[in-house]
Amino acid sequence: MIVERIWTGNSYRNYNYLVACPETGEALAIDPLDHEKCLHTARVRGWQITQLLNTHEHADHTGGNAAVVAATGAKVIAHHKSGGRISGVDRGVQAGDVIKVGKTVELECLDTPGHTMCHICLLAHGDRPALFSGDTLFNAGAGNTHNGGDTGALYGTFAQQLGRLPDDTRLFPGHDYIETNLRFTLSRESDNAAAHALLPQVSGHDPAQAVVTTLGQEKQHNTFFRLASPQVIAQLREHFPDLPDSPDPEAVFRALRELRNRW
Repeated sequence: MIVERIWTGNSYRNYNYLVACPETGEALAIDPLDHEKCLHTARVRGWQITQLLNTHEHADHTGGNAAVVAATGAKVIAHHKSGGRISGVDRGVQAGDVIKVGKTVELECLDTPGHTMCHICLLAHGDRPALFSGDTLFNAGAGNTHNGGDTGALYGTFAQQLGRLPDDTRLFPGHDYIETNLRFTLSRESDNAAAHALLPQVSGHDPAQAVVTTLGQEKQHNTFFRLASPQVIAQLREHFPDLPDSPDPEAVFRALRELRNRW
């Protein structure tokens, strides 16, 4: 499997992806908002985009669909309940479905509600597993739930799915927010050694060359995986004095998400 991460350079800080089979040159485009860069990259690499997947329905992820389809004839794939929100869906997928790209690439669909209630993440198994997480999981952060989402569902996705994936799983999110998110981690957990070590590498960095983290690393520096940290809980209690001494993980997650919304 070949992964081409495409930095859009737009104000939303989107990443687009091409996932290609090295044997056939067939490629899947993931959230190809910047259709010109995606199509150009495919031409340069000698790939044919045959499929297009939207992780969810927001316009900064679907806005390039029509141009990519017009140029390539690619089939559009999305959550099986998102047909009314994404036009021209050819295949609706749900948890456990597999998307095959060429002869060598298989991507498992994970139904990951929270940021929206029709959100798909893609998991590539193998020697170097990879997660294409859309707006569910970011480097050092979690998606918001402002536009059609639910924070409780997002917590469930983290606790029941993402947190159980192998630690060596590489993370490919839908946006570059790593510097801001690490600073949020340190505002909650000032002695987090992993966040302190990574922040200088990403401060003012070129997102096109950004570090690719693993889920094992995320569990060290991503506050939304560190729900039992005594310092995280103590800091939260300054903003949420009614938080119990030993709050349940979902309560911590909800408080963190609320605080991040206004941080």
